[in-house]
This record gives sequence, structure tokens and C-alpha cells, in this order.
Amino acid sequence: MGPRDWRWLKLLGIEPNPASHHERLISTLGGFLGILGILCISHYFLGPASLLIVASMGASAVLLFAVPHGALAQPWAVFGGHMVSALVGVSCALLVPHELLAASLAVGLAIGAMYYLSCTHPPGGATALFAVVGGDTIHGLGYQYVLTPVMLNAVVMLVIAVLFNYPFPWRRYPAYLAFRYQQRQAKTDTEDYAPIAHADLVSALSQIDSFIDVTEHDLLRIYELATGRAERRRFPGEKIRLGHFYSNNKYGDDWSVLQVVDASPSDDPEKDLLVYKVIAGKDRRSSAVTTRTEFARWVAHEVIRDEENWRRVPADE
Repeated sequence: MGPRDWRWLKLLGIEPNPASHHERLISTLGGFLGILGILCISHYFLGPASLLIVASMGASAVLLFAVPHGALAQPWAVFGGHMVSALVGVSCALLVPHELLAASLAVGLAIGAMYYLSCTHPPGGATALFAVVGGDTIHGLGYQYVLTPVMLNAVVMLVIAVLFNYPFPWRRYPAYLAFRYQQRQAKTDTEDYAPIAHADLVSALSQIDSFIDVTEHDLLRIYELATGRAERRRFPGEKIRLGHFYSNNKYGDDWSVLQVVDASPSDDPEKDLLVYKVIAGKDRRSSAVTTRTEFARWVAHEVIRDEENWRRVPADE
């Protein structure tokens, strides 16, 4: 395939998929079991009508079992997206007499609501639309449509996704479970650290000003794998100053910011002591004493308070 052919493929949004055949088969099986579970449980509670009202869950199954770590497939996106879309759809069906206008409003307003509630889930658009164009059976349910089938279907799908993906550590769902597993598998010696601070990552994502279907955990994981987790440069002990703030640059529950509140300098490294208190993060409001050497080994960089966030201080400041 020549360069021109590749340009056309990229223009169409077709990218090479590195997933193995094993991974694709797991996704296929997961989708089958997810929909089968929904159909069986919905049929038990709702009877034959269940075959008409699970259509949007087929799209959810694609996300949950083909891209379980995608931002659009996380539990709040699935549950919240379907619920708010169902509420919007039923409301439009009841309040707007013109069906074409009601259907259009249902999808548009559902998108806006999902965006504002941070639960964007594409199948939610189908859930909202079906509340309007689903026919007399759906219209007869009224707001019951939100609970059965929508909430019932969403809960069943999420439970199946958690149980099905759990035996495969790299696929564990929600994405946070897989991330924690990867953390435990990684080296955890004191010289290891996350190359990108969480605050820096959030700041970079906010500058794009568009929804990105990838989680922060996956971005960090991709970066770490691509760079081989660059070796940490130990913070110079002589640059640790009284009253200043320092961060370990860890991610999640292990992140913290310390302030040096007192010092007892000595030429003997074992007696060169610092007193610090934890200002933010893990063990907040606690304090302790340590040697300057140990403190420097813990520090990733100096930080300063920037409104509600902690900003890294450049090395030359």
C-alpha cells in the first residue's frame, strides 16, 4: 500500500489496530454475554416488550467490551448517560406535541445534559430518541421508561462488564482497577516516580477544549510505556529551603505536598534534620522529622500554590 493510499485511510479516520486476536475474541464474547444477560433479565421482568427496548444497549456493549478503558465507557458515563437521556427523552415526548421536533430536541438536549453532567455516552442519544419514536408501547410507560428498561438495562450491563473483565487484569473494569493493577506490577522503589504530574496532565487536557475519549490513567500509562519511565534525577538537598513547598509527583492517593517548617542543619548527614508538615494529599495535616537526605529522595520538585492548584516551580527559579 503506497503513501497515497495511507493518506486516504487517515482521511477516513482508519488507523492500524494493534489489538491481538485474543483481545478481539474476548471483546466479542463479552458483547455476546452482555446483551444476552440484558435480554434474559429484561424479558423476565418486562416480557416480550423487552425485545423492543434494549437497542441502545447494543451500542453500550461495544464500548464496555471493546474499549473498556475508554472515557465514554466508564460507569458514570454509562449509567448517568442513559438515565439523563431517558429523562430528557420522556419529557420531550410528553411536552412537545410535534414528534419530529420532540425527537430532535430529545437528542440535542440529551447531548448537552450529558456534557454538563460529565457523563457523555453516545448510546444515550439513542435512548433519548427511542423515548420519542418508540411507539405506543414506549409512550405508555411514561417516566417508568427511565427505570424499566433503561436503569435496569444499564445496571445489568455494568455488573456483567465488571464480572466479565475482572479475570483479565489488563482489561479490569472500571479503568481504575486496571490502573491500580498496573501500579502494583510496576517497580515501587523510592527512585521511581510518575513522569507527568496529575495537575500538569489536567492542565494540558483543558487546553484542547474538546472531549477526548481516553482516561487520564491511560494517558499516563501510554507515556510511561513510550518513554520507559525516564530515570528520576534526585532533588538537590541543598536547594531545600525553609518555608517552601515540595511534592512527590505521585498520582492518585499517594500524591502529597509537604512544607518545610523547621530545620536543624549539621555537617553530619544523619543529624541534618528537617521538620515538615503535610499540606495536601496523603496524610494531610500530619507532621514529622526526617533527614535532609531522605527528604530530598522523596521530593520530585518544588511547588507553589496557584489558586486551587499546585504548580511546579521551574528548576531555575
